[in-house]
Amino acid sequence: MKRWFFAFLPLILLGILVALILTTGPLGLFRTILPPIQELAVERIVLKPDEILLYVVNDGPDPITIAQVMVNGAFWNFRIEPRKTLPRLGRGTIRIPYPWVEGDTEHITLLTRDGVTFEVEVEVATVTPTPDFKYLSTFALLGFYVGVIPVFLGLLWLPFLKRLRSGWYSFFLALSVGLLFFLGVDALVEAIETTDRTPKTFQGVGVLIIGLSLSFLILSAISRQSQKRAKEAGEAHRKLVLAFLIAFGIGVHNLGEGLAIGAAYAIGEVALGALLVLGFMIHNVTEGVAIIAPIARTGPSIRHLGLMGLLAGGPTILGTWIGGFSYSAIWAVLFLAIGAGAVFQVIIQIVRQMAIGAPGSLATFGNVAGFAAGLLIMYATGFFVAM
Repeated sequence: MKRWFFAFLPLILLGILVALILTTGPLGLFRTILPPIQELAVERIVLKPDEILLYVVNDGPDPITIAQVMVNGAFWNFRIEPRKTLPRLGRGTIRIPYPWVEGDTEHITLLTRDGVTFEVEVEVATVTPTPDFKYLSTFALLGFYVGVIPVFLGLLWLPFLKRLRSGWYSFFLALSVGLLFFLGVDALVEAIETTDRTPKTFQGVGVLIIGLSLSFLILSAISRQSQKRAKEAGEAHRKLVLAFLIAFGIGVHNLGEGLAIGAAYAIGEVALGALLVLGFMIHNVTEGVAIIAPIARTGPSIRHLGLMGLLAGGPTILGTWIGGFSYSAIWAVLFLAIGAGAVFQVIIQIVRQMAIGAPGSLATFGNVAGFAAGLLIMYATGFFVAM
C-alpha cells in the first residue's frame, strides 16, 4: 500500500495544483484581462433538400454562443442542437433551412455573441449521400474497382516472378521495397497535410504519432513471433507471414484512398472522384507485385493469394463508405498513419530477407536499379491520380 501511495502521490499533488491555478491562479487573472479565446471547427457539412446541416465542435478553451448565421451574405434563420452555447469540446448541430441550388457554391458565416466570425464554404452543392442500398452498393462497387480488382491483377505476376533467376528475383524484391517506400512516404505526407483540417483540440499530430508508432511496433512484435515459429514451420512460413503483413499495410493505405474517393463524391466533386478512381486503379496494380515478391519462390496456395488480395484491396470498400457517409479528418489521419507505420515495418522485413541471400552487401547495382525502378513506377502512376 505504501508503494502505491508514493506512486500516486505526485499525481494527486499535481491535480491539486492544477485546480488551484484554474480557479484562483494566474489563469483566472488573465481571464479577467484578456478577451475570450474562441475557436470553432466545422467537422462535417450535410446537404439535404432545402436544408444545410453543420456539425461543429468548440475547439477553444472558452464557451461559444452562436448568435447569427449568414448564408451567401444574408442573415438566415437557424436552429442549433442541443443548445446555442457550446462548452469546451462541446458538439452541436446547426440546422439552416435554406433553398440551396444544385451545383452552386454556398458561403456560410457563423457569428458568435462576441462578434467572432467563422466561415465555411460548400464548393459544389449536392445532396449528401445517405447509407441506403443504392449508395452502399455504389460506393462498394467503386472500392471494388479501385482496390480489389487492381490488387488481384497485380497478383497475376506470380508465375512470371516464380521463373526468374536469382539475380532478377533480387531485383524484383528491391523493386517491391521501392514501391512500398514510396507508398509509405506518400501516406505519411498525406497524413501530415490532413492534420491541418482536424480540430486543434484533437491534436492531429499526436494521433499521427500514435498510429504510426503503434502500428510499426505491433507488426514488429508479430514479425518477431513469426520468426520464432518459422524455426519449426520452416522458411516458407516466415515468408508467408511477411506477405500477409505487406498485404495488411497496403490494405490500411488503400482504406485511406477509399476515404478520399468517398469524400469527393459526397461533396459533389464527381469529376475529381472519377479521376481518383481511374488513377488509383492504375496506381494499385503495382501493389500486387510487392505482396507476392517475397513468396514467389515458395508457391503460395490459391486460398492464401485470395486472402492476401482481399486483405489488401477489401479495405478500400470500407474507406469509400466512411468517406461517403461520415468523413472525419481525424480518422483519416489515424488510418493513414497506421498504414505508413505498417508499410515501413514490412520494408525492414523485406530488407532482412534480402540480406539472408546476400551475405556480402545489399548495395548491388541490380538492387539499386530495382529500388529506383519501384520509385519511378509509383511516381509515374501517381500522375494519373494528380490529373
